Amino acid sequence: MALSGIQIYKLLPQTNCKECGFPTCLAFAMKLAAKQIELSACPTVSEESKVALAESSAPPIRLVTLKSPGYEVKAGNETVLFRHDKTFYNKPGLFINIKASDGVAAIQAVVKQADSYSVNYVGIDLAIDGFAVEAGGGDFAAAVKAVRDISKRPLVLINPDPKDLENGLSLLAGESALISGTDLSNWEAMADLAKKYQASLTISAPTLDEIADLTEKIKGKGVEDMVIHIPCDRLNHHLAQSTQLRRLAIKANYRPLGYPYITFAEGDLARVSIVAAQAITKYSGFIVLPSFSPALLYPLLVLRENIYTDPQKPIQVQPGIYEINSPKPDSPVLVTTNFSITYFSIANEVEGSGLPAWLVVCDAEGMSVLTAWAAGKFDSERIAKTIKEFDVASKVTKKLVVLPGHVAVLSGEVEAELPGWEVRVGPREAVDVPAFMKQTL
Repeated sequence: MALSGIQIYKLLPQTNCKECGFPTCLAFAMKLAAKQIELSACPTVSEESKVALAESSAPPIRLVTLKSPGYEVKAGNETVLFRHDKTFYNKPGLFINIKASDGVAAIQAVVKQADSYSVNYVGIDLAIDGFAVEAGGGDFAAAVKAVRDISKRPLVLINPDPKDLENGLSLLAGESALISGTDLSNWEAMADLAKKYQASLTISAPTLDEIADLTEKIKGKGVEDMVIHIPCDRLNHHLAQSTQLRRLAIKANYRPLGYPYITFAEGDLARVSIVAAQAITKYSGFIVLPSFSPALLYPLLVLRENIYTDPQKPIQVQPGIYEINSPKPDSPVLVTTNFSITYFSIANEVEGSGLPAWLVVCDAEGMSVLTAWAAGKFDSERIAKTIKEFDVASKVTKKLVVLPGHVAVLSGEVEAELPGWEVRVGPREAVDVPAFMKQTL
């Protein structure tokens, strides 16, 4: 039984210490009752109260973790419907489907390619999270072994046959895999396997009422970690059901449906991209792609990164001085902010041109040039301070600094702050920087 805000308040220290970020313990209690914060935010709550508040403090969507040697994928633990209410934390895992019927050689060729796939996006290395091994013909255990011989990433095992499934599970000692294929006909045997091998269990049923009934039965057998399979035969149905499940879990605190969801994206490349993109935004914890395709993966990984980035904390790079194309003492000094997209836009354009330059990155709290200037976070004083702090003068003989075109108004002030330096105003857009350097520097 979930407790009200007043009931929770009575179990808190009632010291109004503000260490939780709220002015009073009552305010904290109200937020806890609304599932908008976690009990761990209170540093002084007693152990007795933690036990009493266990249900009220538990996130409405259970945290499910898949583990393998050196890797883990987490889903669940979210407490809001929209990321502007609170940041989404556990990114949905992207898994590549592998069919046992393809044979060991073909499986290992795909797994090797997918496992090594990595792309750098604004300083972040993006990669897949794991593989889904599907039975449907062929030697299932041999397929699991073939994948595991190449990759150590977490696995989803898709097999409705408990006996055949156990052959694959037995190869994953010490791991926590996700079993997929549980329904109303085989749930007891599948629950026994999940408990025996410490695996999580994906369940499906025709209606939400039957899913809720099934989760309670499986929970009664001692299996806590479950994932709900949302079919995607129609996009509108998938969206409606995903949203309904999330609302029931978060708004109504309906525990029988308070589990992460899994989506199997199927169809041609265009449809798969739409299904997966929708699943990332609304609200799947695990997404299985039918095949390995870098053209499909890259936009999905970037989308996921954007959705699961704190909107109040932009992605930043470390302030400092960066060398591009082995600059010399007479190479120009370019200035920008530490907003990662701004930095990589400039750096990539200059690097691609082959022109050497020193790139000075100022701490603007992760804001873009124009936004930082408007907020007073990128001004002449801060630019001069950064150039002095990183001793740029000792690295160059030609004291020439180039400002972004958006802050041309700062040129006179920067000259005043940096006696002996020549200040020029560069273009507004990163794509125009190489041409500017060739023509004027």
